[in-house]
Amino acid sequence: MHPTIFETHRPTEQTLDQALADTKLSCFWLDDVADRAPRHPELNGEQQVDDAIVGGGFAGLWTAIKLKTEHPERRVVLIEAVRVGWAASGRNGGFCEASITHGEPNAESRWPNETGTLRRLGYENLDAIERFIAEHELDVDFERNGALSVANEAYQVDWLGESDDPHVVTLDRDETQARIKSPTFLGGEFSPTENANVHPAKLALELARHAADIGVELYEGSPVTDISGSAETPIRLSIKNGSAVTAERVALCTNVFPSLLKRYRFHTIPVYDYVLVTEPLTDEQLASIGWEGREGLSDLANQFHYSRLTKDNRILWGGYDAVYHAGGRIKREYEDRMESHRKLASHFFTTFPQLEGVKFSHRWAGAIDSSTRFCAFFGEAYGGRVQYVSGFTGLGVGATHFAADVIADRFEGRVTERTELEMVKQMPLPFPPEPAASIGVNMFRWSFDRADHNGGKRNVFLKIMDAVGFGFDS
Repeated sequence: MHPTIFETHRPTEQTLDQALADTKLSCFWLDDVADRAPRHPELNGEQQVDDAIVGGGFAGLWTAIKLKTEHPERRVVLIEAVRVGWAASGRNGGFCEASITHGEPNAESRWPNETGTLRRLGYENLDAIERFIAEHELDVDFERNGALSVANEAYQVDWLGESDDPHVVTLDRDETQARIKSPTFLGGEFSPTENANVHPAKLALELARHAADIGVELYEGSPVTDISGSAETPIRLSIKNGSAVTAERVALCTNVFPSLLKRYRFHTIPVYDYVLVTEPLTDEQLASIGWEGREGLSDLANQFHYSRLTKDNRILWGGYDAVYHAGGRIKREYEDRMESHRKLASHFFTTFPQLEGVKFSHRWAGAIDSSTRFCAFFGEAYGGRVQYVSGFTGLGVGATHFAADVIADRFEGRVTERTELEMVKQMPLPFPPEPAASIGVNMFRWSFDRADHNGGKRNVFLKIMDAVGFGFDS
């Protein structure tokens, strides 16, 4: 086993203490829009509608917009348990990527005959998002500046240039340093159109505003507790306050939260991802790292970091320490894990030692809806009257738009290139029940860590998981 650069070049404990001393345990994105987020009413009484969408995140919002746009005469309602965009959609890194499969290697290992199609559809999907934002003048800080993946270890340099994606350009050390200056960057790959940075909380609010403008009814503070119906009768949704909605069609877009359809309860688990955001950099601090292209940044390790600049030149720094809590529960206290935030801070100053003295303004976490194939899957029930999507595994900012197109196609009975994809038609393997789930997830974490300390070499456990369809290589 060999130590990583983050272990051999650690900053001092004093540097970490000072950087984290005044950090607020709160999501920067959500704080940034707190004074402009409108309140939507609670749903009350018995409501009869044409289409109901459960979940006020990106998947639900895009679905509501597409259904209402296609059928403006229909009554479309969106029902959210808490606030629009409050969960994963408002607290992610703000990377809107072209990939709908969590990276091309993941697609190649699962759907080798569809890899080129999935790549093309992913780019078309991101193009469509960009057009929609421009056409409707959504204020979401959208910057399509591409993606830079860097090698921090010598063995990772050997991986550069393996992609057959014509959009990807391989960079040597000097070319990488010319984009972003870090003593740890040994080379990289740059894809100029593969990623757009976006303010995720603004995107959620702007999609909700547009949905309301075209006639979608939005309700907050209205948890749906039960679903019933049949292939021949309307679907009934029971609300916690005793109200109910009866709909001809229902889209379930509940992300990491337990599915209303019991058949999918074991198809996702919540994995907590931890994030830091710095105070705004001064002009001198920004000049010390370059980053004039404002690319989205990630590295090539199994336990990878992701980073980007905000509109006001803060650095968002997250990833690496993905944590699954036994039992698969979602709790607010899991967001306060100083061990993970301190580790992230240490890796930040290893990467950018020239920024010593910079403080972190915010730290937070969010639960990722992880599936065993590491990208979204699609389900249905009641003869197709109910459509379901989940399992985005941290790549939902862009892929939710694609998912909404799939849901709309299925509701309308359209056979399209999207609906005929094996990726769309196949279901992933479910996770095992506890305690096997905890044992398996911790084995993955341990094995990924060993690979990162052993030249990237995958152990027997990872090779077996690859063979049975549980493997991951983004």
